Amino acid sequence: MPSLKVSLLDYGAGNVRSVRNAITANGYEIEDIERPEQIAEAKAIIFPGVGSFGSAMRVLREKGFDEPLRAYLKERDRPFLGICLGMQTLFESSDEHEKGQPAIPGLGVIPGKVISFDSSKMAVPHIGWNGRILHKESAALQYIGKDEEAYFVHSYYAPLTEENKEWVLTSTTYEGQPFISAVQRGAVVATQFHPEKSGATGLKVLKGFLEAVENGTLSQTKSLQIDPSASTQLVKRIVVALDVRTNDHGDLVVTKGDQYDVRENHKEGVVEGRGGVRNLGKPVALAGRYYQEGADEIAFLNITSFKKGVIEDMPMLQVLEEASKNIFVPLTVGGGIRSYTDPASGQTWSALEVASRYFRAGADKVSLGSDAVDASEAYIASGHEKTGKTSIEMISNVYGVQAVVVSIDPKRVYVTSKDVADKKHIVVDLPENQAGPNGERFCWYQCTVKGGREARDICAVTVAKTVEVLGAGEIMLNCIDMDGQCNGFDIPLMQAVSNAVSIPVIASSGAGKAEHFSEVFQKTGVQAALAAGMFHRKEVEIMAVKDHLMKEGIPTRR
Repeated sequence: MPSLKVSLLDYGAGNVRSVRNAITANGYEIEDIERPEQIAEAKAIIFPGVGSFGSAMRVLREKGFDEPLRAYLKERDRPFLGICLGMQTLFESSDEHEKGQPAIPGLGVIPGKVISFDSSKMAVPHIGWNGRILHKESAALQYIGKDEEAYFVHSYYAPLTEENKEWVLTSTTYEGQPFISAVQRGAVVATQFHPEKSGATGLKVLKGFLEAVENGTLSQTKSLQIDPSASTQLVKRIVVALDVRTNDHGDLVVTKGDQYDVRENHKEGVVEGRGGVRNLGKPVALAGRYYQEGADEIAFLNITSFKKGVIEDMPMLQVLEEASKNIFVPLTVGGGIRSYTDPASGQTWSALEVASRYFRAGADKVSLGSDAVDASEAYIASGHEKTGKTSIEMISNVYGVQAVVVSIDPKRVYVTSKDVADKKHIVVDLPENQAGPNGERFCWYQCTVKGGREARDICAVTVAKTVEVLGAGEIMLNCIDMDGQCNGFDIPLMQAVSNAVSIPVIASSGAGKAEHFSEVFQKTGVQAALAAGMFHRKEVEIMAVKDHLMKEGIPTRR
């Protein structure tokens, strides 16, 4: 057991549980910084910043941590590792603050300002696995290869400038835009990427940093010659979804729907009566298997949560807590994230409080479904007035837009021509092999709520555009017609939505073979594709999908 005790600066925002688990996975003990005076006494500080810049700096100031941190970092001889927002707070300021409000100063250790990616040129946030260009040799990175990707999720970046060039440890490129992805001067290190979410690569970053602290070699760096033409590339993500619910015996199981029906039917030998809930395994064990097999992200979707709130749903929180102990890729959780009142106690919980429970249990992102449709309808009805009170706005204001995924569950409404549908709906052309039951070559995508049980008079494209305005950072785009059919993703739907928004889109529903992934990546602008049943049933392995994509010239994480 290493003798070094790591001081963790957890200021109360987001998923810090995964950082804890990654530190302990490397064999180190943790001491929580709860009082400002502990900062000066620390042997090594890890600061996992999560959320928005303004919110983080405000909390640091309120807790009295900001000035002790500045003093700790001033001489650059005290071991420090900042993660994501923990790196951005080292700069003088950031453009990430509420409109109309003055910018909140950062810690001011590194010269310069953190600025926003240009959403007119790229999908924002920058979400996924990307590479790094090494500017210095460092013991902190001694165990990772130059071609290993790390996981990023951010809307703001630190540009490389003449003033901060001595700080640059690595840089990364996103859609032609270079930015600082790691910094180091002396013993002060920070990464824009998330080591705790970068799989084995990230665990090795933490191992290298902590061993170098123990050995006294952390500050020993060597500048490298950089190829001016060097760049990196964001790779496509393979996401595995686990639909979780209780079966008829009260056990929490992973199941899979056939057009959202999770009960066994005649295809599985049910002759009459009501079939049982399909049981495809235990959530934590199955998620662990997918992590080992190369899943880039894992999504737990609590598919009956509309019947009750997450506060009572302790088993789902326990699933996240257990899964995050050994799974070091991003975890998304969806279901029941909304404001509600407990009918028994009368106590009211805000959507932000509900989401916070999930984040503290180990989730990196929360997925909103029905509540996002309600918010979209209300936003349009109000004449496009933001209230700041929707689930999307409340959560993104505290945790950042990158923490909010909106899951859209539409179904096709076939029409004979574009003129037949209501003008407020976006109508798409359908290929001949996907024509409607009466040969219709057009359709619009009607959004549903409550697990597909209730349809609303609003289309998927409209909801996608609206939730982007409200503060969603990513779209998980399903299609009820394609769900469980294994005939491929709904390409017209994916094209329509990915072309309409500037936030990343995850394609979902319909994958049955590796070729379906290459098709959706080649024909649409989605950044990730999700599957469930084909992986649960072991019909196709995750690495087989990635091998196929690489052969097609589509980059993926290996």
